[in-house]
Amino acid sequence: MQTFSRVYSAQPHNLEGHIISVELDISPGIHKFTVIGLAGKAVDEARERVGSALKNGGWPSPKNTNNKTVISLAPAEIPKYGSYFDVAMALGYLLSRKAVHFDPESKIFLGELSLNGQVLPVKGVLPITQTAQKLGFAEIYVPVDNAEEAALVSDMTVYPIHTLDELIAHIDDRPKKQKRITPQPPTPVHKDESIYNQGIVDMSEIKGQESAKRGLEIAAAGGHNISMYGPPGTGKTTLAKALRGILPPLEIADALEVTGIHSIAGTLHTRVMTHPPFRSPHHTSSYVSIIGGGTKIKPGEVTLAHKGVLFMDEFPEFEPRVLESLRQPLEDKVVHIARASGFALFPTNFILVAALNPPPKDASPLEIQRHTKKISGPIIDRIDIWVPVEHIEYAELHNKAPSGEESATIRKRVLAARHRQYLRNNGVLNGMLTLKDIHTLIMTTDARTTLDKGAHMLGLSPRGYHRIIKLSRTIADLDGADIIETGHILEALNYRPKHSN
Repeated sequence: MQTFSRVYSAQPHNLEGHIISVELDISPGIHKFTVIGLAGKAVDEARERVGSALKNGGWPSPKNTNNKTVISLAPAEIPKYGSYFDVAMALGYLLSRKAVHFDPESKIFLGELSLNGQVLPVKGVLPITQTAQKLGFAEIYVPVDNAEEAALVSDMTVYPIHTLDELIAHIDDRPKKQKRITPQPPTPVHKDESIYNQGIVDMSEIKGQESAKRGLEIAAAGGHNISMYGPPGTGKTTLAKALRGILPPLEIADALEVTGIHSIAGTLHTRVMTHPPFRSPHHTSSYVSIIGGGTKIKPGEVTLAHKGVLFMDEFPEFEPRVLESLRQPLEDKVVHIARASGFALFPTNFILVAALNPPPKDASPLEIQRHTKKISGPIIDRIDIWVPVEHIEYAELHNKAPSGEESATIRKRVLAARHRQYLRNNGVLNGMLTLKDIHTLIMTTDARTTLDKGAHMLGLSPRGYHRIIKLSRTIADLDGADIIETGHILEALNYRPKHSN
């Protein structure tokens, strides 16, 4: 007599969850345990994990029978990978054998099984839970180490599971067998200000470099890309790290989005990321590690830096292919990745901080152009702010007094400027304004004349011209001005490299 069961599980797919139906059929015949449905190696190995976990827990196991067991993972056309389905497979087998009795509808089961039945954590639980909630599932059973992450999703009952035995005792609805598990309480999402006291460099600790500090403030306020050039050892890396201290905490929706990205990538080291991420890949990093991709498409550094900062030290030393591939992420704030295994669209709304050594002192415009020949004109055009980081006199380094404003003071201005932008731009920072949005910005007649003259002198491209307007608008927002004035245009023009295309 054939026995069929269906239990639901899930796996990450790009940056979302994908619900997988785990169907199991047992029929008489020579012993065989088969997993079908484009199962990868880790999924196929689940046969051994599930069989041993059931046997060592004293439950019926396919290892001890002569039946034919077939597990189908649907939809069949989607590649399955990882150990997400172990728990669902084990429950499906027990349900088919009538060793347990429960209603599997509206329930999602996640987790890897150890050979002794312990439930081990998996990646990407937050986006999986979000997808399950949207599709109407009411309960999700996750490894205890993933429970706080899953509980970030409202209107979903999350059960933390330590072992397979514990789970079975909870779901088996026969009164003498049942032993309920307490649901995981909702995980609160609040802006964590304590990160500013956890080793972040304060702007006031950096001696001098007022021009670079001002540039970083503008970049933080409007979401503009910035390049710092100066001799080695002058503080470019320190300044980039200090940028974290003037960035406001993430809004709740952004915090959940960023947390989901890092959960899938396996780079989540806290229950929820409430502060903008800071990524600093080495200049020898590969194209795939920066942009994303691979056999199983995964996000790269440009996506891991989403809503935060991507710091690229020794910028011209990155592979030319990597630098040129930054065009789309910097302009469109997304990256398209197409592989034989599928297609992905990942978000890339980050602030680029590029650091590079300067041309020789008193270099001519031609020498400057030769020095930066590794950086193409289109990439230069997409960097709004270029500031020098100069050598500081040794006497100033001995001065123990703070140099300039504290990060907390600057952060308040950044937050106020962003608030003005959100109100005016419908929740969008100036750095992301479209061409249509730019035409709605108001500036004085003198400011318009100054802009046109400056653009002509610098030889700005149309893209560079529009970026000057957006940058000027951010400077005006920091000043609390409703209209772009001549001084705002002049400061914005001053941040453009003299070799713009």
